[in-house]
Amino acid sequence: MKQFITLILWLAALTAGAQTFTIDTIPDAVFQRMQGKSYKNNCTVPRSDLRYLRLSHYDFKGQVQVGEMVCNKLIANDLKQIFMELYKQKYPIERMQLIDNYDADDERSMQANNTSCFNFRAIAGSTKLSKHSQGLAIDINPLYNPCVKRGKDGTLVVQPSTARRYADRTKSSPYYIKKGDPVHRLFLAHGFTWGGAWRSLKDYQHFER
Repeated sequence: MKQFITLILWLAALTAGAQTFTIDTIPDAVFQRMQGKSYKNNCTVPRSDLRYLRLSHYDFKGQVQVGEMVCNKLIANDLKQIFMELYKQKYPIERMQLIDNYDADDERSMQANNTSCFNFRAIAGSTKLSKHSQGLAIDINPLYNPCVKRGKDGTLVVQPSTARRYADRTKSSPYYIKKGDPVHRLFLAHGFTWGGAWRSLKDYQHFER
């Protein structure tokens, strides 16, 4: 009986150890990776305002992965709590890598369906800085949850460009973010707003604070 209890405790500890949810200041090696990419030469956000997160998540194959993310320190604890809950619910997130792996190219990252946060850049088609520039916005499964808007000539603009088939939200998909689903509820409960509720455009992947 004693050996059986010991085995149960060992398995519980092993399972707990497989889960990673950490918040750190930006390590030197990570900051070096960011240079000239997400952290550009004209970046006005102090390194001390940013945090490096490592977060366990389930990928689309149901396998556990440990992702990484840079965000503003103001939302670091919120993101940790949100992703801990999404992990418990086995919510699928295909990949979570620093956007620097894609040379901070938002289109490339979105096409790869990469979930990311900090990237010092302007809003697409604008000179205004995005909330991503402060690390206060996050994009979740962006290929399946594109940004959809009408151009000045009335044409439909979809970002990423490869996500046009996912712009029709009347269809069903386990990867769509919709009002009332786990991602939507959790982010709103932590004080975020959802781009999918905007009027001028629909940015289904996007949550910001």
